[in-house]
Amino acid sequence: MKMNTANKDYSFEFTSSQNRELVYGSLLNVRQWWSGLFGEEIEGSSEKINDVFTFCAGGGVHESVQKLIELVPNEKITWLVTESNLNFLENPNEWANTRIGFEISGVPGNIKVRFTHFGLQPQIECYSQCTDAWTLYMRNLENRLK
Repeated sequence: MKMNTANKDYSFEFTSSQNRELVYGSLLNVRQWWSGLFGEEIEGSSEKINDVFTFCAGGGVHESVQKLIELVPNEKITWLVTESNLNFLENPNEWANTRIGFEISGVPGNIKVRFTHFGLQPQIECYSQCTDAWTLYMRNLENRLK
């Protein structure tokens, strides 16, 4: 596991001994990795370009809408956050127009997975809380995909 803040966008990397297809399928199914911590509810789809899903956690403390904008089978997945209501922040729309994505690389037995939240940078209000939560989600995902 390695967190990278060098480029300022939050990212988290880990390796998996699973094959690319299994890793890719797990990442594409957001219910498999963006859940289990804060009473999350996910509605909608996230399997093909332009699919949209809504994420709600903490009893409405965090609500956002994501649109799948990029798919490269077994290599890359990117969602655009189209709406954001993080009601614990002064600017609850802070995530709007940020991107959430995964890149998959490596060879069988040593698959590298990199998660990045493009636009989640240290100067924004939710950086500390949001990166803490992302790290918990990514550690859970890392453990499932070992």
